[in-house]
Amino acid sequence: MPGTRTPASSPAATAPVVGNTVTIRNFAFAPASLKIKVGTTVTWTNKDTDAHTVTSSGSGGPLRSAPLTTGATFRYTFTKVGTYTYFCSIHPFMTATVEVTS
Repeated sequence: MPGTRTPASSPAATAPVVGNTVTIRNFAFAPASLKIKVGTTVTWTNKDTDAHTVTSSGSGGPLRSAPLTTGATFRYTFTKVGTYTYFCSIHPFMTATVEVTS
């Protein structure tokens, strides 16, 4: 139907994105949900003017970047299946997940 739009809250808008890059922009990780295969290296790039981190939620998680300044990147290769939740330790409201499949 002409002029019809899919609401932002539709399942397609919240489904995990397949890829290997995450952009940090406007105080958010994009995509907020990423789906990858074991062995994939994900690269996070900070496009904000403020520094951000990529830090695993909970203790013992593998993601622990230093503060990323504008244009800086962090890379991590996922070697185990699972769902990895992470956040920015400077701005804890910024959260996202990486789902790793075999």
